[in-house]
Amino acid sequence: MTSARLTSADDVLRGLDDEQRLAARALLGPVCVLAGAGTGKTRAITHRIAYGVASGVYSPSRVMALTFTNRAAGELRSRLRALGATGVAARTFHSGALAQLNYFWPQFIGGSMPRIIDSKARLLAHAADSVNIRIDAAALRDIAGEIEWRKVRRMPMADYEGVLASRPVSAHLATQTVLDLHLAYERLKDERRLMDFEDVLLVTSGLLESEPRALAHVHEQYRFFVVDEYQDVSPLQHDLLQLWLGDRDDVCVVGDASQTIYSFAGASSDYLLGFGSRYPDATIVKLERNYRSTPAIIEAANRLMRGRPGALELHPAERAAQAASSGSSDLEIDEFRNDHAEAHAIAARITALIEAGERADAIAVLMRTNAQSAVIESALAAAGISVRTHGSTRFFDLPEVKRAVLELRGYALSRPAGPLFKHVSDVLRPLGWSQHPPEEPGAARDRWEALNAIMGLADDAPEGTTLDDFVADLLERQAAQHEPGLAAVTLATLHSAKGLEWDHVYLVGAAEGLLPISHARDERGVEEERRLFYVGVTRARRSLRISWARDGQHRSGSRSPSRFLQDLRSRIPDAALSDAR
Repeated sequence: MTSARLTSADDVLRGLDDEQRLAARALLGPVCVLAGAGTGKTRAITHRIAYGVASGVYSPSRVMALTFTNRAAGELRSRLRALGATGVAARTFHSGALAQLNYFWPQFIGGSMPRIIDSKARLLAHAADSVNIRIDAAALRDIAGEIEWRKVRRMPMADYEGVLASRPVSAHLATQTVLDLHLAYERLKDERRLMDFEDVLLVTSGLLESEPRALAHVHEQYRFFVVDEYQDVSPLQHDLLQLWLGDRDDVCVVGDASQTIYSFAGASSDYLLGFGSRYPDATIVKLERNYRSTPAIIEAANRLMRGRPGALELHPAERAAQAASSGSSDLEIDEFRNDHAEAHAIAARITALIEAGERADAIAVLMRTNAQSAVIESALAAAGISVRTHGSTRFFDLPEVKRAVLELRGYALSRPAGPLFKHVSDVLRPLGWSQHPPEEPGAARDRWEALNAIMGLADDAPEGTTLDDFVADLLERQAAQHEPGLAAVTLATLHSAKGLEWDHVYLVGAAEGLLPISHARDERGVEEERRLFYVGVTRARRSLRISWARDGQHRSGSRSPSRFLQDLRSRIPDAALSDAR
């Protein structure tokens, strides 16, 4: 899509606050940006890169911006393109490593690369059969998680055997059985010439460590590194980053220790919190002004994390706003008799919001586990509310979206003249799009919502965007799974909601055993759950309703409110603490 061109480097800095501008100007040497939720960290780092390019300090092709999901990488690319910083490599760690592996494999190893598997479960099941071990689907997922945990720590099997007794793998599997499964999985993978996602990083690291020419090539290609969500980096990713850097220190890391929610998968905030010790001359910038949420929500989030490692403080302007907003109803806590009452009350409130003119895609219901979604989804469906389950079938994998992209590509080849909106609507109408949505929920409405999201991209395209430009942007989005918004209420787990935001958030199931989850038994596990709760709270822009139910669907009187609610109740007016029976 046509990118906006900036006339000078100073243009890039316009609109940044003082702290964001400080981060953007720190172009050389080690830089650590400690950025709380909603403080504009993506804005700061994309403007930093664009400023470096516009000022001539950076050559775009020598910058690598790293993050952890394809969606986040796509967002970085879109923002950089809008700022005129085209040519910057914005990738996940895995895609960056895979690109290098594809390039170096024929030169240093020879032959074709092994195939990358997209899931361990099927191969693990075959491995279990090969050693006569009977294992159910839940245990297979547990073992797959353990394999990832071991590999991201670069832990040899002998070392893993030493720590396995203290690992909460599965109550039904003996230690030796777990070890046998690990070994059988690796053996079968090698026999079939397969690699998993962790192998991509491991093999890339091993190749660069053993082949000086390959490492020199990487050092020549990339000089400046930016790492987003640095609190989520694993030891394996950290080691690979150090290889890419070599003896240089032009690296900018951005993160929030309070959003470390993947410790179970190997992530460690130690690298973020210890950055200043590793680089004593580092520039440290704190972004503490929250632009996302209301003062009441910001204060609640800060109360949750106060006094914990890496927790950021309220910006002075926010302290004043918080004092002025005493008694605000932006944040409420509800107690319900059971899960069904909770779900139907939420559906009624969402219906009222939509009838009052709020957009469905500005509303989300967040929960700790996928198992909680069924009762919520049923209540919303009964109310006639369209739902999108985040983490289900991806937007660009929907049949109607695949067909639309294909049709638009073909239509663009004829190079028609005329406005973009007309071209896109002409292609989408035969596929099920119209100016007005179907009145009833169902498959036709779902198809319309998906096609309308493509129309929304056409509406939002910069003036002068051609159909060729639009199709090129769609294909780039498709490759990166950078999805547009759908006009539906989002259901998401707290883990999958990280990095997203909505005007109105309903955080359900704030009860002991759900949040914190029942298997978080020690202090370390409970603190991870606290950070997960913090992530949920900070997804809300304008209003947040937290709720819990005394009874589950099959058990009576089995729950008590989450211990995390105690940190919030003293700051919430009595009128906002309801017993919604």
